[in-house]
Amino acid sequence: MRVLLVKLSSLGDVIHNLPVASDLARALPGVEIDWAVEAPYAEMVAMHPAIDKVIGVPLRALKKNLLSLEAWRRFLAARTQLSSQRYDAILDTQGLVKSAWISHWPKGPVSGHASTSAREPFAARFYDHAFDIPRAMHAVERNRLLAAKAFGYALDLPLEYGLTAPDGALSGMPSKPYVVFLHATSRADKRWPSADWVELGKRLNAANIAVVLPWGAEAEHRISRQIAEHLTLVTVPARLSLAEAARMLSRAAVVVGVDTGLAHLAVALARPTVGIYLTTEPALTGLHGSKDIVNLGGGTRDAANALHVDAVWRALQSQLGVAP
Repeated sequence: MRVLLVKLSSLGDVIHNLPVASDLARALPGVEIDWAVEAPYAEMVAMHPAIDKVIGVPLRALKKNLLSLEAWRRFLAARTQLSSQRYDAILDTQGLVKSAWISHWPKGPVSGHASTSAREPFAARFYDHAFDIPRAMHAVERNRLLAAKAFGYALDLPLEYGLTAPDGALSGMPSKPYVVFLHATSRADKRWPSADWVELGKRLNAANIAVVLPWGAEAEHRISRQIAEHLTLVTVPARLSLAEAARMLSRAAVVVGVDTGLAHLAVALARPTVGIYLTTEPALTGLHGSKDIVNLGGGTRDAANALHVDAVWRALQSQLGVAP
């Protein structure tokens, strides 16, 4: 049986869909699973052992560079690659018009959300089979339930992201135990104050634990360096690929992050993780998986204002086994 999963972006949403691949591999022995995803996330999806082929679709890159012949060439190459395939089943768990459109490039019946549960209700018009999935569920469980209904198996399988960081050296990391600070996020209202990161880092340094401050964009690099100026046991690595970020996270004692995709990657790699939620709701899209996960705050600006560094430090102490 050949199956195509369509979950394009963003990083956190793609990670929330990894358990679907694990479920399919266990429920349908011998299944071959391909995955269509935005090109920047292809290397992360390829880390899942149940995925046979990853098709990177550079849709965002095309939208940013509509006049670029190279951007069009890459996009059309991805479309040609998908259009040449035939699948026994195609599952779009994203529920957007763009994902439903891409789901119809290859040949095969397409399943997805009903209009009552799709993020964009019009997308349901494109599906051969549509299923109503309750909205008041965590995104991971919504994806899993949709897949179970589409393929007709009972959702009685334990949650498994199935991700393993690739082997390889990672230069510049501390030799002592370290905690990763994921301070960067896409929206200003989801950021935790730099002063609180500094205070948290000082408490870790006092316990002889190092801090690692990764970054993506140059503005995030500046913030990492500003925080690092106040700490003694600290590393600001060079910009990391997703594979390198996975190696860094997989070796951390604990990961602390705001509402950002790399925090979900830490969870998928089975690392103890503390999530700092200021204006988004962790019950629906927060860290989800094991007992080594702590979600703090969430939902309102009042909750954000109440999320003092002491609360995060207590959660870290519990994860690290550090005495009060």
